[in-house]
Amino acid sequence: MSGHGPVGRRAFVRGAGAALLAPGAVDEAQAAVVDGPLPDFHSALKDELTFPLAWGRSPVRDFRAWRRAARAKVEELLVVDRDERTPYGPESGGRLEADGFTRELVTLSLTRYERVRGALLTPHGSGPFPAVLLLHDHGARFDIGKEKLVRPWYDDTRLASARAWADRYFSGRFIGDELARRGYVVLALDALGWGDRGPITYDQQQALAGNFYHLGSSLAGLVAREDARAATFLAGLDRVDARRVAAVGFSMGAYRAWQTAALSDHVAAAASICWMTGLKDIMVPGNNTLRGQSAYYMLHPGLARHLDFPDVASIAAPRPMLFFDGGLDPLFPAQGVRAAYDRLRAVWRSRHAEERLHLKTWPDLGHVFTDRMQDEVFDWLDQVL
Repeated sequence: MSGHGPVGRRAFVRGAGAALLAPGAVDEAQAAVVDGPLPDFHSALKDELTFPLAWGRSPVRDFRAWRRAARAKVEELLVVDRDERTPYGPESGGRLEADGFTRELVTLSLTRYERVRGALLTPHGSGPFPAVLLLHDHGARFDIGKEKLVRPWYDDTRLASARAWADRYFSGRFIGDELARRGYVVLALDALGWGDRGPITYDQQQALAGNFYHLGSSLAGLVAREDARAATFLAGLDRVDARRVAAVGFSMGAYRAWQTAALSDHVAAAASICWMTGLKDIMVPGNNTLRGQSAYYMLHPGLARHLDFPDVASIAAPRPMLFFDGGLDPLFPAQGVRAAYDRLRAVWRSRHAEERLHLKTWPDLGHVFTDRMQDEVFDWLDQVL
């Protein structure tokens, strides 16, 4: 092709450097530049995304067969090996008694590549107990990961950072500690780049993700695999009732929660706070996703040619799932949230299980997980588990 057609003449992004243009095409091309890091033909790319593997669009009409096919496609595009069988080899230490539960540090192998340290909270009593895999957010702090959700009794410096984070997003609460007091075993681990596995700044994260791809692997795929392995580990503990394990997360942790539910049958329920939308609704000028940053931890190349975000979450149907969003959340436009909720509702309704799906918008809240929201999530967990 000559490249002198409308697309060939205008295909560049702001800040990308000099563009190849036909003679006399500069004015037209400059006028067409999108205000943000999108190609000016992004609308055409979005139009090509029809998500043909989604339930209801897929030619597979048996739901169980569809779940297997959809999960297999996601598994394939994670890139990271699905047959990780490295023994966990858990080692515990740093144990401390608290009000109604025991805190301990646990180190285990989620993959064959490295050991990961996490916080494990166990209620007092004989058990077996229900359990929650707590998944931390991305945010703007990387010196803490698991500490965003579980009070760090082992590090005063991290405790100061963790308290500031809890005050900002969680009404001053440590969600893991609250759950442990309510009778749940809680496991929280650092994703690669946070806490004991960090800190890795924004620019370093983007380079890290690129280097994973060069190495035939995937940063987002690694996180997905580790989260699924963590759910299996938690369900296998003697102190845990394997039939009552939930995944819970806020922001990127919410994405990780519904993704883990989609990939692991060890997750009986999931609660996702402030991360659900349609892909097309966030791929718009001005949206935070276009800046990269956290996107690299949730980017599975090629997946959008098959499934949208709510389609992936729907692989977990008809298990109990909760999705909350803030009506004032600037990261997720209301239109995208509504569209995603409608899609989720249709899937659960098709399974005659709409009562297992809890969808709610908090009109007066932004990108937060406040005490009011927490209390409702805790009550919901008590009911479904």
